[in-house]
Amino acid sequence: MARFNRKGITKIYYLPTIAATTLIPTDTEITAGTDWTPHIHTIDGWSLENTPIETPDMESTFVPKIDGDDSAADSSLGFYEDSVTDDVETELAKGTAGFVVIFSKGKTAGNKGMDVFPTKVASNSKQYTADNEAAKINVQFVITDRPVFNQTVPTAG
Repeated sequence: MARFNRKGITKIYYLPTIAATTLIPTDTEITAGTDWTPHIHTIDGWSLENTPIETPDMESTFVPKIDGDDSAADSSLGFYEDSVTDDVETELAKGTAGFVVIFSKGKTAGNKGMDVFPTKVASNSKQYTADNEAAKINVQFVITDRPVFNQTVPTAG
């Protein structure tokens, strides 16, 4: 098993459209998206959570559980604010629908590890501080449908 550090390997893209109902983007759709990786300082959420259901019975004092409903974790990306352009503010404006695609093992064709999240931007907020740090913007997303995980990165063509 080869361990690795996500920094420098994992890529995070935002795609405006994916035509396939399977949520697997084409190489052309990925190319039309934006690689936000170099602008992101924090990432939070981007997973499924399950709400287990307790199933007690009269035969035991142990309370077993079964798996219940799935829901998406609260998810956000923290960006560095650009002093010249407003790409984060415009491309990821509140209400924008699209797809966050995380290439967990890199964006190499044929690699597994492509996770696709259908999203809508819930908020896009500048973070103000008097601390000695770079200007930042936090973008909160709602995940609007079941994501797909560990897909294969498509090949060109």
